[in-house]
Amino acid sequence: MTLASTSSNSPSASRLAAPPQALTEIVQSVLDHLGQLPGALMPVLHALQNQLGHVPKEAVPLIAEGLNLSSAEVHGVVSYYHHFRSEPAAQTVVQICRAEACQAMGSEALWAHACSAHAKAAAQGQVGFEAVYCLGLCASSPAMAVNGRVYARLTPARLDQILEASK
Repeated sequence: MTLASTSSNSPSASRLAAPPQALTEIVQSVLDHLGQLPGALMPVLHALQNQLGHVPKEAVPLIAEGLNLSSAEVHGVVSYYHHFRSEPAAQTVVQICRAEACQAMGSEALWAHACSAHAKAAAQGQVGFEAVYCLGLCASSPAMAVNGRVYARLTPARLDQILEASK
């Protein structure tokens, strides 16, 4: 099955800065490789995320057509799982746990501090804050991950130190 090009004339904002035709070719390659697997949607999305750094919105109808799904089904999976992103990630990705154990130990105040104290860096795409719901460090909460590396027993001051060191 050959996929039609997307209707967007603007370049895709991926790590590869792929124009729509290149994005179509990338999606088609992934579908050719993984599309025949049972339950192929998750492997396809993971492969695209690994290759591009995100699953571009322009790829959703291409994936849907290639897997004989609706665009709503594909979008629903991309938007449901926090692992998948539809926009490129910031240079530094900060995931702050907002589950119950971390909330009980102050993660809401930590979240508010992070978003306000680092608003300028976030606006410039240098840092991005994401809420996650459990990093598995409940006994050492509040917790966060910075570009995949986890930290526990955080305070606003410690968060600032970690972010400064990650520059």
